[in-house]
Amino acid sequence: MLHVSEVLMQNPDVDSFEQLVQVIRERSKTEMFFRIDVKPPFIDTPEDWEDRLEAAFT
Repeated sequence: MLHVSEVLMQNPDVDSFEQLVQVIRERSKTEMFFRIDVKPPFIDTPEDWEDRLEAAFT
């Protein structure tokens, strides 16, 4: 299972929401499940961030 917190810890070089979306797209190729357990701490995190992360995973 892929957790947002895990992605953030494993990728300290990610410094924007858009970069996070790209990492989640890549990781979705090898993971079956996705859990949003934390809000991304980026200044450019949009209001619909949960929907956008879910869309990136699927």
